[in-house]
Amino acid sequence: MDFVDKALARRLEAAEEIPQVRYAEMYRQLRPEIGAAVEPICGGHMTFAGLNSPIGRTVGMGFDGSEAAAELDRMEQFYRCHQAPSQIDICPYTAAPLVELLKERGYTLAEINNVLFRRLNQNFDRAATDGFRIRAARTNETGKMADIIVRSFFPRGDAPKDFASLIAPMYQIQGALSFVAECDGEVVACGSGLVIPQFGIAALFGAATLPEYRGRGMQTALHYARLNTAKRECCEFAVVVTQGGTTSQRNAQRLGFQVAYSKATLVKHFNTV
Repeated sequence: MDFVDKALARRLEAAEEIPQVRYAEMYRQLRPEIGAAVEPICGGHMTFAGLNSPIGRTVGMGFDGSEAAAELDRMEQFYRCHQAPSQIDICPYTAAPLVELLKERGYTLAEINNVLFRRLNQNFDRAATDGFRIRAARTNETGKMADIIVRSFFPRGDAPKDFASLIAPMYQIQGALSFVAECDGEVVACGSGLVIPQFGIAALFGAATLPEYRGRGMQTALHYARLNTAKRECCEFAVVVTQGGTTSQRNAQRLGFQVAYSKATLVKHFNTV
């Protein structure tokens, strides 16, 4: 079992930081009217990819010792300029002075997630397939994968407006590890990820299976496909970030992932009057 220290935690935080950076950079090309933006800050990055987007917060800040009130001022101004709330991820290894500044400025808890990881020190056998096949996603299938996410997480049809178009770029970012499960000629499950060579990790995300096809091992097979690809790309660890107690966490732990720590997203809303 690997011991998680501050240095490893910084690498694990990149599993959300770098995909957001790549996402925002792509959004600047695909939807320039949104005003997507990325800026480095204190060793991490702050990103904006449109109002109500699931992407767009500060990640990786609070590890290099440069955090200060002036830097927090700059972060808040970045989000205020985009008329968006200021959001930042913190974890048990975030610098204590930064946490104190956030408390003083009235940041509140928006979300808690678990960070799981596993060492890529083996080849992963192909999972048994029950009437489906796993293959690399095609470039023209991003819309299908986004639709699977929407139908899986919002089965009552109550997804936020334009949610599918907001998340589709996660399957198009440079270096994406996007795979699909195909059954009877239809794409019914998906999973993506990103190799992050500068941190030696692979981030896994964007996974979902249509409700009527669950329980057939598709997500296990999609995990194996991405893990084997990440290992070939010389990644040392794979990382999954998920809400606690979910099927996603259970699936990851069955595949040898361990919980490194829980992390929180804090938010501060600005008075727009």
